[in-house]
Order: sequence, then structure tokens, then C-alpha cells
Amino acid sequence: MTTATLTAAPAPVSAAADTPTRLRDHLRHIGALTRRNIMRIKADPESMFDAVLMPIIFTLLFVYVFGGAVSGSQQAYKQWLIPGLLGTTGMNLAMAVGTGLNTDLQTGVMDRFRTLPIGRSSVLIGKMLAEACRGLVSYTVLVGFALLLGMDFKTGPLGVLAAVGLSLLFGMALVWVSMLLGLVLKSAQAVQGLGMLVLMPLQFGSSIFAPTATMPGWLQAFTKYNPLSNLADACRNLINGGPLTHSVTMVLVWSVAITAVTAPLAVSRFRKAT
Repeated sequence: MTTATLTAAPAPVSAAADTPTRLRDHLRHIGALTRRNIMRIKADPESMFDAVLMPIIFTLLFVYVFGGAVSGSQQAYKQWLIPGLLGTTGMNLAMAVGTGLNTDLQTGVMDRFRTLPIGRSSVLIGKMLAEACRGLVSYTVLVGFALLLGMDFKTGPLGVLAAVGLSLLFGMALVWVSMLLGLVLKSAQAVQGLGMLVLMPLQFGSSIFAPTATMPGWLQAFTKYNPLSNLADACRNLINGGPLTHSVTMVLVWSVAITAVTAPLAVSRFRKAT
């Protein structure tokens, strides 16, 4: 009997058999990085100030300063404004992610990930999921404060949950845009500045703060295709009642399209950066 017959060749590991293990590892890495980001928030509670205070400040400012002028009634304006604020809250929080990511790159925090056997996408997905947790806190504050102000959620808790879920989905799509900006631009100030240039026209050129019927024709054409208008209308109809098919479909299409374009670009750029 020869040595060749005594020594059994190791069985080849198929790619299909290895895929579940790699997937489990990837999910474990994402979970660990998400927990790390959440623990950083816990260690620095001041980073939650914008998530907690922004919904309250925006609601008080617009309802009691502009509500009477826009709708003639502050109560009627609450029913119009607050569902729209669900959308803009997620967008404002999303833009802060790119600034933080750029700062981490500039200060060398991301260098440690070069030595770890983890997928580069895990780092970005972990940041996105941690931001989703921040977003849920902000949405909870907004809805709770709206109840204190006497807003009527006509469709009940399910309608509110659906509106929050839709807003969160769109907000997470914008997180990929924010992270891409944080990876491409050279400084946190540039990310913040460009983010504001994008945010301001999208927010105020939409149906979030006022009905579009009184706007000039060229601006109405812009608001018609503005995804924030679709999101505001969808949340408004989910909470107050109304047709949902068009607005909800458009928000879903925008969310998928933005993610499909920017997520691969952000991951590719992050691989090059680290």
C-alpha cells in the first residue's frame, strides 16, 4: 500500500458551501460595528441633541410663527406640517453621517479597519444602522410632541407606524448619499456646506411647509418631481387619510434608485480610501 493511498486528499470546499459561513461572518461584523457606533453615541450623549431637539424646534417654529399665515389655523397647520416633518427629519439626520465619516477618515480612526479581516461594506452598513436607531429616537420625539400639541392621528397607530417606516426607508437611502459625499470631499466643512446647498432647495421647494398650489408654475414643476414632496404627501395621507398609491410608490422607487446608485459607489470609494 503506497503512501498516496494512505494519505487522503482533503475534500474541496465548494463556494456554495462556504457562502453561508461568509454571510454569517458578514452579519456578525455588521452587528459588532453597529453596536460600536451605538456605544459611541451612549458615551457622547450630546451627539443626540440634534435628534431630540430638532423635531421640537421645527414644530414650534413653523406652527406658531407661520401656521396662522399659511393655513389660517394653527391646528389645521399641525395636520399639514407634522407629517411632512417626518421626511425632513430623516434627511437632516442623514446629512450628519457624511460629516462624521469624513472626520473619522481625516483623524485616522478608519485606519484600524485596514488590519481587520472584515468587509469594507460592513463599516458603512454599521454606520447606517446606528443612524437608523438615531432616526427612530427622533421620530418618536416628533410623534410624542405632536400628541402633546393636540394633533389628531386620524388613521391610528398603524398609519403613524407606516409613515415612520416610509420616512426611515427614505432617510436610510439618503445616508448613502451623505456617506458618499463624506468619502469624496476633502473636509467635514465641505461636506456640511454642500449638504446644506442640497437640503435647502429640496426642503423648501416641496410640499412639506406649504401647499404647492400658491407657488409659481416653474416651482410647482420642481416640487412635482421633488422626492420630499412625494414623501410628505405619502406621510400626510397615511396619517390623515387619503390616496396612497402614487405617493407611496414614488417614495419606494426613489429610495431603491438612490440606494442602488450611491451604495456601490460609497463602498467602492471607501475601499480605496482605506
